[in-house]
Amino acid sequence: MLNRFVKNSQVLVKRLLGSPSDWRLTKPVAPQLPTVNYTWIGPVMAVVTIFVGWLAFTETIGDGNAAFALFIGSVSIMMMTWSNLLSTRILPLEQIFGGVDRMYVWHRWLGALSVGAMWLHLEMVDDVKGIRGASRSVANAAEDLAETGSTLLYILVGISLLRWIPTRWWRFTHKLLVLPYAFACWHFYTATKPYANASFWGSWFTGFMFLGLAAWIYRVVWRDMFRKGKLHRVSNIEIIGKVITVELEPVGKPLKYQLGQFAFLTVKVPGLREPHPFTIASSPDEQCLRFVIRDLGDWTHQLITTLAINDRVVVEGAYGHLEPIPDHPVDHVVWVAGGVGITPFLGTSISRLPEDGPTPHLFYCVPSRGNAPAIEMLEVAEREGRIHLHVHASDEKNRLHPDQVVSAIENEKLKNTHIVMCGPNSLVKSMKSGLRQHGARHMHVEGFDIRSGFGPDLSQYIDDLVRNQLRRF
Repeated sequence: MLNRFVKNSQVLVKRLLGSPSDWRLTKPVAPQLPTVNYTWIGPVMAVVTIFVGWLAFTETIGDGNAAFALFIGSVSIMMMTWSNLLSTRILPLEQIFGGVDRMYVWHRWLGALSVGAMWLHLEMVDDVKGIRGASRSVANAAEDLAETGSTLLYILVGISLLRWIPTRWWRFTHKLLVLPYAFACWHFYTATKPYANASFWGSWFTGFMFLGLAAWIYRVVWRDMFRKGKLHRVSNIEIIGKVITVELEPVGKPLKYQLGQFAFLTVKVPGLREPHPFTIASSPDEQCLRFVIRDLGDWTHQLITTLAINDRVVVEGAYGHLEPIPDHPVDHVVWVAGGVGITPFLGTSISRLPEDGPTPHLFYCVPSRGNAPAIEMLEVAEREGRIHLHVHASDEKNRLHPDQVVSAIENEKLKNTHIVMCGPNSLVKSMKSGLRQHGARHMHVEGFDIRSGFGPDLSQYIDDLVRNQLRRF
């Protein structure tokens, strides 16, 4: 009995610690230098609107550093506002931030940093003299509410940062973040400040607060409950190991999309009703949508084990600006894919004509050639002259190195080479570093993770544990 307890404890500790890669942070993606384009607009706009608020508090009178205390409180609210705006996935924001994948990275970082700003505000705030936003009794009640909301915020953000809770519960707790945000907004509006709520700065902050609340209503009420997407039917399923290939037949008007884009899938089956993003692996010329999905968590695990023919799936999209084929002349096109990162290139591989510009070199990294997703489809595309296929299988001790890319395209200078990568962070990071040494400048990466955070992903482990306990009752 003791040995069993020790063994189970060791397994649990090992799961909780995970690996070093589990604790790696995904940083916000800055616009690529030296090119200045529209993807600069979003990040710059967010930073400017957040920190320009300092001008509203320069004349603050109060104990200690009252001006900075009020300012950092406004920073917390503005960060939460932008975090709400980015969760809407609306097209104008997608364009100026460089894609939904980058939007969600900024969404998570702004949400996390807003917690630090709020904590700093609560630690620094003291007696402030100025213009009241409401009566003393209302202001005091709003302050008490904000303090309660800050505790709730710490708990909810902690749940988001630690990837332990199954997706369906995490989504519910994530929606509750509107409560501490609303409490903070009400406290900020009613508190004593150096300006009146009817002034320019009062209108500035109030307008953004209403915008943040409207964004939450749009995302959670309108998009999740009413405008969900286009209905499809599961027409074909193929499972190889931990990878499932799903084909969806439209029920009604088909989805319009471009090569390299992705969509959110909501399966109308209990336990799978939370939308998840996946890259579209089919071509716009095909009648059905195709998705190649790997078992990576509680939701995808349940998808592989329970999805059946004729199940209904709602598809929302399409999103993304990844371009497997560039819209400008280049010397070479290079694709680097790892595992299910092959999906952005599948549709292009089967639809591209041999005479459509430089033939892409596809470097496909997989654990084993025999179990590689869509390998037969890619081999057909190579025989038809649509791509140059280079398979790098780990079990063949043939790991991809940047020098192999240079050797394959017979060009030591990659300055005018269009490079697109999709796969594990370790693969993308090593290839970007190595290819940059050979002069590569145009490197495009799709790395979408709607739920990122710290530590190992224990969602499937917790989900299985809860389901097993429920079965006993």
